[in-house]
Amino acid sequence: MKKTSIFLSVMIAGIFLVASTRRTVSHGDGLVKGTPDIQSISAISFGNNGILFIGDSKMATIFAVDTKDAKTNQKAAAVNMENIHEKIAAALGTMKENVTITDIAVNPMSKKVYIAVQHSSGSPAILKIDNEKIMSLPLKDIKSSQIALNDVVEQDAKDQRGRPLRVSTITDIGFHNGKVLVSGLSNKEFGSTLRSIPFPFTNKQDQTSLEIYHTAHGRYETAAPIKTFTTGKINGKDYLIASYTCTPLVLFPLDELKPGSHVKGRTVAEMGSGNTPLDMITVKKGSESFLMMANTSKPLARLNIKSIEAFEGTLTEKVSGTAGAGFDQLSLKDVLQLDRLDNDHVVMIQKKSNGNIDLWTAADDNLQ
Repeated sequence: MKKTSIFLSVMIAGIFLVASTRRTVSHGDGLVKGTPDIQSISAISFGNNGILFIGDSKMATIFAVDTKDAKTNQKAAAVNMENIHEKIAAALGTMKENVTITDIAVNPMSKKVYIAVQHSSGSPAILKIDNEKIMSLPLKDIKSSQIALNDVVEQDAKDQRGRPLRVSTITDIGFHNGKVLVSGLSNKEFGSTLRSIPFPFTNKQDQTSLEIYHTAHGRYETAAPIKTFTTGKINGKDYLIASYTCTPLVLFPLDELKPGSHVKGRTVAEMGSGNTPLDMITVKKGSESFLMMANTSKPLARLNIKSIEAFEGTLTEKVSGTAGAGFDQLSLKDVLQLDRLDNDHVVMIQKKSNGNIDLWTAADDNLQ
């Protein structure tokens, strides 16, 4: 899940995508063999059986790719790679200035870390860490399927400040109860949208428009998309837990996100303006669950789910500073990406004080 400005160059044969719509040989889960026409990678997330979902904002399409990485690993090995940006560049024999890391995701079966990168030429690619070796995931002649999103903003659409809107077609993706959840913008009057797409893909995709009270701005908003989200149980009920720029934390009951509906979320925390959330996960520590969020200008934040459950109200007034459910700011700064490695460990990409970019694993108990 999200958008780190690390620059690398990926120039080995087979790592870049060849635009093609050729499809042959049908397989399970609706996958067919061919070369998917992936033109950008905004976000990635794993489903079941080693299926990697790739969100492509440029194509406004979700791709499902068989990684052939479905062997269950009961015990995850810690992954620690200092100067990962330099090591990837060196392994590929290229300069580091040409590629941006857009997301990371851990395969819940194999526990291998996958990294999405975007080359400055426009070519996307997927890398994986296998026994601390950097390898490419071939995206040519593979088993895949895809679904084009409905009601997307035009390629040349811009906001009031002249910034392109198409890049926000897909801001984050996740997989929950057999469905791919996709946050981003649509071309509808209320642009902020959550799409729910059953997998295997058919023609079915449900859309819900979203509204929140933005506490830093002091108003209700429907145009700004979710920046990052996860799912979790709050008082025994399934919720979409989402965060937006500046950084309100909002709950949406999953059972209310119905096709064609307009849902107003419950703003349960304001975590500080002048900041953009980058990535968000839920972790367990003993009998308790925690929400962890990486940010652009603030340290890694941790919220005990109990603190969210205890806050029964909704923030509906402008906030300067923080408010609502309590949270801790940990000592870890400049965390750019994170995901659960297993039940007890988190893997993250972090920019260190000396400028190095490291990929490393932390036990939940050590995240202070």
